[in-house]
Amino acid sequence: QVQLVESGGGLVQTGGSLRLSCAASERTYSRFYMGWFRQAPGKEREFVATISSSGGSVDYADSVKGRFTISRDNAKNTVYLQMNSLKPEDTAVYFCAAAPIESIGSYYVTRVEDEYDYWGQGTQVTVSS
Repeated sequence: QVQLVESGGGLVQTGGSLRLSCAASERTYSRFYMGWFRQAPGKEREFVATISSSGGSVDYADSVKGRFTISRDNAKNTVYLQMNSLKPEDTAVYFCAAAPIESIGSYYVTRVEDEYDYWGQGTQVTVSS
């Protein structure tokens, strides 16, 4: 069972920055592709960003492209989400997700929630106007 623990959320003003971290318990973390999703009050959970197991492929939701950056440090079993130029509409609970690449390949990324096997508990990000 893979455990994911998010941290780094908080309250920030419009235009500010936060960096979220997600630490994984799995020793073979480097063979997992990772994703960030978010859920705002009263809304469905939505895709934010994803990164391949190698770190060589990334993908972003249009709403965060150019403002958010996903990265990973396989030596630390950690994936990051650097969030800049934050807007009130970025307010949400942010979730980290993971899935093993198995035979898919080290450059695979996906926006599809159902393709992720493991989820963290989430961290709250609040952007004040």
